Amino acid sequence: MGRAFEFRRARKEKRWANMARTFTKYGREISLAVKAGGPDVETNARLRVVIQNAKAANMPKDNIESAIKKASAKDAATLEEMNYEGYAPYGVAIFVETATDNPTRTVANVRSYFNKCNGQLGTSGSLEFIFDRKGVFTIPSAGVNRDDLEMLLIENGAEDIVDQDDDIIAYTSFADFIGVQRALEQAGIAVTNAEVRRLPNNTVTLTDEQAEEIIKLIDKLEDDDDVQNVFHNMNENE
Repeated sequence: MGRAFEFRRARKEKRWANMARTFTKYGREISLAVKAGGPDVETNARLRVVIQNAKAANMPKDNIESAIKKASAKDAATLEEMNYEGYAPYGVAIFVETATDNPTRTVANVRSYFNKCNGQLGTSGSLEFIFDRKGVFTIPSAGVNRDDLEMLLIENGAEDIVDQDDDIIAYTSFADFIGVQRALEQAGIAVTNAEVRRLPNNTVTLTDEQAEEIIKLIDKLEDDDDVQNVFHNMNENE
């Protein structure tokens, strides 16, 4: 009984910790969006996307409104978007996106994670040939006319459309991301998630033991409050 209770408590604590990290991430994304385009969701497409994703992640409305208000304040902390690129063991490329009010602290932390996991932080731009920046939309397929949706997506720049379980996944270039977002909004089509990802154009296949080493590095990076996203080219389909 005691062991089962401890296990359930540990699971609950982990869920709360993951939720807290998710809300922190969206809070920072809201701050960046407000800084870039102001607090008005009607005129700030980037902010609308972030709020949509935050709601899908069950971030409370009060938290979202508080984040917008905090980001709009005159004394709001200034966040910078900083990217870091490097290699984990076995030639796996790692791309790290951060939002930080202290780049010196952030780069020191990121470098230490790479070093502790036998990786190496590289120079900016060193992985540009490995990752392509793409817009990715997740659209529930229920109640959607597939032919009409495909036509709408293609007309507004979608490069690829695939089925995944009960969803339709649409990929766009980074330049067409906002255009497709606006088109879906105007058509009243529900979107579960809309984000920009760095997708690898080549992957590295590892053994289970090797993959565990890479996952340790990814976990360390994702646990850092300054880190927004971590992308890699490890083949996860094997």
